[in-house]
Parts: sequence; structure tokens; C-alpha cells
Amino acid sequence: MSRAPKKPARAKKSDRETDEALLPEGEPVPGEELLFLPLGGSGEIGMNLNLYGSEGEWIIVDFGVTFGDDSMPWVDIITPDPAFIESQRDRLAGIVLTHAHEDHIGAVPYLWRRLRCPIYATAFTASILRRKLRETGLEKEAVITEIPLSGSFEIGPFSIELITLTHSIPEPNAVVIHSAHGTVLHTGDWKLDPDPLVGEVTDEAALRELGEGGVLAMVCDSTNVFTEGSSESEGALRESLEELVGRYESGRIAVGCFASNIARLETLARVAESNGRHAALIGRSLWSFYESAKENGYLTEIPEFLTEYDVERLPREKILLICTGSQGEPRAAFARIAFDNHPRVELEKGDTAIFSSRIIPGNEKSIARLQNRLVALGVEVVTEKDHFIHVSGHPGRDELAQMYQWVNPHVVVPVHGETRHLHEQAKLARSCQIPQAVEIENGLVLRLAPGDAEIIGRVASGRLTLDGNRMVPLNSSMMATRKRMMFNGSLAVTVVVGGDGELLSDPVISGPGHFAPESEQGEQGGEGEDALMKKLTAAAAKAVETLSGSSTRDDAEVGEAVRRAVRKAFFAERTQRPVTQVHVVRI
Repeated sequence: MSRAPKKPARAKKSDRETDEALLPEGEPVPGEELLFLPLGGSGEIGMNLNLYGSEGEWIIVDFGVTFGDDSMPWVDIITPDPAFIESQRDRLAGIVLTHAHEDHIGAVPYLWRRLRCPIYATAFTASILRRKLRETGLEKEAVITEIPLSGSFEIGPFSIELITLTHSIPEPNAVVIHSAHGTVLHTGDWKLDPDPLVGEVTDEAALRELGEGGVLAMVCDSTNVFTEGSSESEGALRESLEELVGRYESGRIAVGCFASNIARLETLARVAESNGRHAALIGRSLWSFYESAKENGYLTEIPEFLTEYDVERLPREKILLICTGSQGEPRAAFARIAFDNHPRVELEKGDTAIFSSRIIPGNEKSIARLQNRLVALGVEVVTEKDHFIHVSGHPGRDELAQMYQWVNPHVVVPVHGETRHLHEQAKLARSCQIPQAVEIENGLVLRLAPGDAEIIGRVASGRLTLDGNRMVPLNSSMMATRKRMMFNGSLAVTVVVGGDGELLSDPVISGPGHFAPESEQGEQGGEGEDALMKKLTAAAAKAVETLSGSSTRDDAEVGEAVRRAVRKAFFAERTQRPVTQVHVVRI
């Protein structure tokens, strides 16, 4: 790894007491070595962005998003910050995508312009991505090279081979990265499902052959490391859902699931058919995934799905609704139906809602809010606590141990999990006699070869969020101000002063969200609001009048004095510190 002569700064210690040097901007440039550098997806579930570097070049494996939750109601989409690799764009050979889930491809439409490199994916993933690129005007600019299942190709200094796995979406691939310094298996998301219903079973023979040839490192999914045994099969789930739906002879049944779970869509189509119902897709993303699936030969032998326009013409007991929004997303179909905001679909007393998906950490409150609303409507809510209605797409402990046995890596690097998941998989790997297991986090540079795997430094990493039609740093002062405004509101103060700083009229103050309109004020409410406004106005006036000397002729000093005085007066009355802006008008 080449180093500039500049002395590196020290990074702030993490919770695990890592104190690796923060490498200067633009570093490291990989030399005669093999580097792994996650910029997203390590220490969290979602938002995957992984770099591999060797011989002066980098490749990216996956480029995904995550979503805001109840702790960040002002945020929707969150992506990794690609600033580090953007600074070395001339060394970036391309992006390899393991599969079509949002947390693996969702950042490409928002950030590809910053990188402008080739993209490699199998046909189904390419189909989903092209739809996303079309929405951002990049469909003709971003070149996607389609790779066949089990295909291989060259990219920069690496020879890449794909190995077919199973997951909750078609065409999930492990990426085998061959370099001059050793071979890495990057698993992506996977499970061992002998009956996946849609797509191929895991290519055990290819994994065994890879292990026999020698694997330096396996960079591996950690999502379900706390789950004993194995993830169950989609085939077994279909039988359970058929039995469950068959219990309900009247009323509509609505099933919430992930739009990308193509196997679940086929399962629900068959479940509806076997119980004399017609399945309807409710939600735009469901139709997008369905169309992409058909384009690539999936879901072609099931009854056609109905649209939301077809639902009203059929008896309630003949309908099974498949809805987006199983995580409680307020703009998704399930929430819009539950809160009577959907233009064509409704649920009522006697209907049933089935949540056929896992709870993503952080979404517990939004899901509970949705389920409570459904119950208030008289809808029976069925979750995984009540019945076998979901199987995970990620490996349990037995599946992880089986993968270790097949691949026999020298090093295991857990990713795709929170810190506790990564730590637990490292422990599991060591218990399975893996020689070395390295716990990592976003921004740490791991040298896999030559020699033992070693963390050699840190680069800047962060998060961006979609703000309107632009991406901005999530930790920027602008977003911090927006957060403060959300919790503490805002005040705007206008003061008109003369050339020497004398106050020419009473200050004018507005505070949307702080002062109730007259129609909502009680008997004493108006007097209380008026009294507070008078105190704030007096504080602003006094702040101007007590300034002296050159300060009276400096608009910035006048504005700051007024801002502090008004905030102090407001806190004394309301114990809140609103974001306060002062406009100084000098005449």
C-alpha cells in the first residue's frame, strides 16, 4: 500500500477500542497486496458497500441503501458515503452486484454519477437495476454487463467467478475474487434451502471445489448468527400458509411481504389458488419486481395477479391482497389501507392481515403502530408469533458451520450485521477451527495478504441521505439543524435598526408550531400566548438597546445578541431551545 509522506491523523477510538490511524485523503492505494475495505454494511444490517484492492486498482462489491426509522423521522433513504473511492475513481475498475435487494443495489441510481464505472450483474439483478436507473435518468449512461449464472469474467487485476446460492430473491451469487495474493469468497446474502421453489439450489459442488483449491478468506453474511439450527425452507412455508389461509372462509385476506421476495409471491399465488381466491398485487414496487421476474423466466406458470382496480369487482372472500409495507412504512400500501388513505382498497371488520416477513431492527414501533391500527378496524392480525408464516433468507448457525466446512477459509471476516452479530460470528468461526476471524467496521482497512490478516488503518466513512433530489451528509450541520427544528421548533425575529444601531420599530417575531391559533386557545390560552410574545419582543428590543460601540454597527453582532436573548427568554417560559434566526434590517 503506497503512502503519502503526510503524517496520518489519529482516528477517534471506536467502542471496541480500535485506534487505527486515519489515513490521509486519497489513501490507501493498494500495492502488492490484497485489501478489504467496507464503507457500509459492517456494524449494521443494510447499506452494503465493500471494496477490494490490489495492484493499484479497486473493485466494489454491492452498493446499497438503508432506510430511516422512528429515530430519524426526517430521513427516508440513507446510503454509504463513497467519498473515499470517489477520490480514486481513476483506479476503480467496476461494481459487482451480488443480488437485487435494496441494501445491495439501491445506492447505484443515486451515486453512480460520482463513480461512472462499469457495473456487472446477472440478468434478474440487471433488470431490476435498469428500472431504478430509468427513474434517475441514468438508464443509457450506466453500462451494465450481464453475467450468466455461474459465469466468470475479468475486472482490473481480479478474476471473478460467480457461485449460485439461495436467498429470498432470484439469482443471489457468491462472488469469488481471485487475485495474485489469494482467493476470497464474498458470500453476499445466502441460506441453504433444499426447496427454494424459485431459482436454483446452492451450488454445493462449486463451493466444495473452491475449498479444495484453497481459500484465503471468506467475507460472510452475519444476519442470523444468533439463530440456532438452520433457516427453514420456502417449500415448507408454502404448506403452512395454505393451511392458515384455508381457515378463513369469509373476508379479505391481506398479506404483507417484501416486494423483492419472488419466491413468496409465487407461494402466495399458489396459496390463493388452492383456497379459491385471486391474488392481487397492491403496491408499485411489487409490480416492478413481478415484471422483472417474468422478463427473466420466473413466475411464468402462476395465475396472473389482479390489480388494485380489479379488487372491488370480486366478493371479499375471493380476494387475497399482497401488500407492500410489512415494516410499517407510512407511504406503503399496507399503511395507506390501514389508515384509510388508499384510493381503491380497504379492510374492515372480519378481514385478516398476515405479516409474512421478519421485523427489521429499528422498525418495531412503526410495525406495532400499523398492527394496532388494523386491530382497531376489527381486522385479525397474524404474525410469526401466532403461526409459521415466514422463513428467513439468511443462514443460521448450522448453515454457517456447513459453509466453513465446505470452503475451509484461512480467515473469516463477518459483515452484514450489527457489532454484536459480527462478534458472534467471529466466535463461531473460531469454535469451528477457522485459524483467524477478524472483526471489522466501516472504514477500517484490512490487509488480507501477504501475511496474516491485519487491520492497517482507517479511512473516512460516513452516511448520506436523500434530501429532495440531492444527496447530503447525514451528519451535516444542515441536517442537525433540521433535527433540532423537528424537536424544538423554530423562531424568526426581524429587527429594524438605524445606521448607529438604534431600534426603529418593535421587533417582529414568528414561531410556527409554537403559538396556537386563536381558534384553538382556551379561556386563558390567548393571554398566555400574548404574554410570551411580549416577553420575547422585550428581550429582543433590550438586546439591541444594550449594545454599545462598534457592535451597534455590526449586523452579525446585533443578530447574535438578539438570537441569544430570545432563546433565553423562550427557554425560561417553555424549557425549549428553538432554532432561532434573526433578520437585521438596517435603514
